[in-house]
Amino acid sequence: QVFRSQLSISSVSDQDAYRAGLQPVSQWKAYGLRGYPGFIFIPNPFLPGCQRHWVKQCLKLYPEKPNVCNLDLHMAPEKTMDLWGQSKEQLRRKGSSKWEPRSLLEKLRWVTLGYHYNWNTKKYSANHHTPFPSDLAFLSEQVAAACGFRGFQAQAGILNYYHFDSSLGIHVDESELDHSRPLLSFSFGQSSIFLLGGLKREEAPTAMFMHSGDIMVMSGFSRLLYHAVPRVLPNPEGTALPSCLDQALSSDLPVGSVIEHSSDEDWQVCAKYLQSSRINMTIRQVLAEGQKFPEESGTNGKGQAPSEDSHHENSKAKRHKPNTV
Repeated sequence: QVFRSQLSISSVSDQDAYRAGLQPVSQWKAYGLRGYPGFIFIPNPFLPGCQRHWVKQCLKLYPEKPNVCNLDLHMAPEKTMDLWGQSKEQLRRKGSSKWEPRSLLEKLRWVTLGYHYNWNTKKYSANHHTPFPSDLAFLSEQVAAACGFRGFQAQAGILNYYHFDSSLGIHVDESELDHSRPLLSFSFGQSSIFLLGGLKREEAPTAMFMHSGDIMVMSGFSRLLYHAVPRVLPNPEGTALPSCLDQALSSDLPVGSVIEHSSDEDWQVCAKYLQSSRINMTIRQVLAEGQKFPEESGTNGKGQAPSEDSHHENSKAKRHKPNTV
């Protein structure tokens, strides 16, 4: 059922791959699944130490304003200005007790980038947009090009923050106006089970593991398939963090690299967070080249999710029909 996928090695220079913190594309392994054309699974292609950059960005930089997060729904704007600064000491001192109060970073469930997803209408709009992070856009462009999608534009991102009691209900990502472009998914931290279903909700899914550093690409036929994350699992190596996150970053980064060195202090906070958590970045191109949003009357496009866990299910809570992303 699993087969090797061909990548477009000539579409990404080794230098651009290095600048994005990736191995040369010629060294990547990529796999497809029979019956799921357009689905590509790439086991951790990151260079040693480079995953740390994306973890730090997801915890320290990307939740900052003007980006939007679930905590904005029920906290005053000044309370969500510096989640990292408000949480880092509490995280660093955190023990293993489940009864310790959670820091604000541990209450983070989602962050939206670029075109901000409207959880109520399940749409994007022209008037609810902030600049997309340039480093993440560059990473996404290289991965898309390696998979045969040159010219991919990273226009929207949804970052999901999972803990061991988190799950993501079955859903399909169809809100983007251009479905000819792929959806890119990057995972960091603890592992998870990923279910890839069919065009209908009731079709039986195929289950697979997602480990730290793994990338999934959903394109073509697979772009509009139902999928879910029912479980987050401890690192199968048996250690607090996957070994790929213990690797140090090279001291000599290439010219123009988007990867930044993390201080030991910052990584201590990130590492403590990841001991019980998983971070997932899904990157989308919303509009085709030259395409515009349709005119909408009576909306400002800034609706938010009805609750902070709108697209997560908590396994300790009473089960209900999951909301979708």
